[in-house]
Amino acid sequence: MVDAAVTRVAREGSGRVIALLAHRFGDVDLADEAVHEALITALEVWPAQGVPEKPAAWLFSVARNGAIDRMRRSASARRRILAAAPELHARGFVTPDPALAFDEDTDAGEEQDMIVDPGSVHDEHLRLVLLCCHPALDRDTQVALTLRLVGGLSTPEIAAAFLIPETTLAQRIVRAKRKIRDARIPLSLPADIDERIEAVLTVLYLIFNEAYLSRGTADAVVRVDLAAEAIRVTRVVQSLLPDAAEVQGLLALELFQHSRTWARTDAHGDLVLLEEQDRSSWDRAQIESANEIVAAALVRMDPGPFQVQALIAAHHANARTAAETDWPGIARLYGQLEAMTGSPIVSLNRAVAVAMADGPRAGLDLIDGLDRRDVSGGSPRLGDYHLLHAARGELLLRADEPAAAVLAFERACALARNPAEKRHLERRLREARTR
Repeated sequence: MVDAAVTRVAREGSGRVIALLAHRFGDVDLADEAVHEALITALEVWPAQGVPEKPAAWLFSVARNGAIDRMRRSASARRRILAAAPELHARGFVTPDPALAFDEDTDAGEEQDMIVDPGSVHDEHLRLVLLCCHPALDRDTQVALTLRLVGGLSTPEIAAAFLIPETTLAQRIVRAKRKIRDARIPLSLPADIDERIEAVLTVLYLIFNEAYLSRGTADAVVRVDLAAEAIRVTRVVQSLLPDAAEVQGLLALELFQHSRTWARTDAHGDLVLLEEQDRSSWDRAQIESANEIVAAALVRMDPGPFQVQALIAAHHANARTAAETDWPGIARLYGQLEAMTGSPIVSLNRAVAVAMADGPRAGLDLIDGLDRRDVSGGSPRLGDYHLLHAARGELLLRADEPAAAVLAFERACALARNPAEKRHLERRLREARTR
């Protein structure tokens, strides 16, 4: 129970706390470390003291006090160094900290303000997203830092989302926080939010994707809390930019996919593929809402990748049975998306759609060679992406080539991270071996 409560406050409250502390102390890294230490403290003291009535306020109070202690220790250490070796200050190696000024009277008010109206432009999560998406940071760093600070994802989870080594991702985050601190990038809404909207949408999309199919070590396939948070912040962005078609496209895409949440696993927590899902359990209210949103976006005649993805999701969500799915239409949309993005993962999805429309061999012909394509920046290869091998295995089975399918599923099992997904692939591997 305590572990679950700590996880919940980490996911739902840590972003707001980091935002408040970063604004208060002018140091994102300090805020992040203070919150991390406070969460560790919660794991130590809550079993004996009980979960606080307001966990987020508790987290803020403990993290704030920890940040103050860190700053005081740092200032004290600098004073001792300056007293012992003043020549270091004269040569610029050590500089004294400015006087620490804390207005303790405002703390209680800040704790009470931990929960903010999601539709407000003052939403702390949005401020933190915009800080992390500052143009001084490159795109990959913007996304990684926001996933870490806003989404509450661990370094391994983010690395899996990027398909890059954990050490590379960790160094990227450290450098980003240092740059924010050194450049004194403010935690505030920019004058023109449009300048950062593409980065913000990319961030929210990756957060939602991590929730939709977690690649961390947790056994759950879907992290409903994180998916709901991605949708919530997307709605905030939409309230700020009501005429932005791509924001509407992303929101519709999230709602279409989230509508299938409870059908994606069975009673044992095992993965259920789309064509086998009980469509009566899909959330029709979310689907209808998404239909309306994507229709409103298309009227604006400003097409973009998220709108195309929403249209693909709409084909799936509105098909009454798997057999009624318009695979030729989906394949055409993936072709448009491939032209827009140049993404090899989109190319993989298009290959699967073509296979469903024109037969497995047509899809396999498109998949051949994809495993040698780069995902981004020259590294890593798509051949290290488990879903490529899973897709190849499925198509090889449909093409009545079980021996080749076994090899593909073995590779997919070796690369998969999510336990439920891994169980599904192992089951398909066993079935391929008996063919």
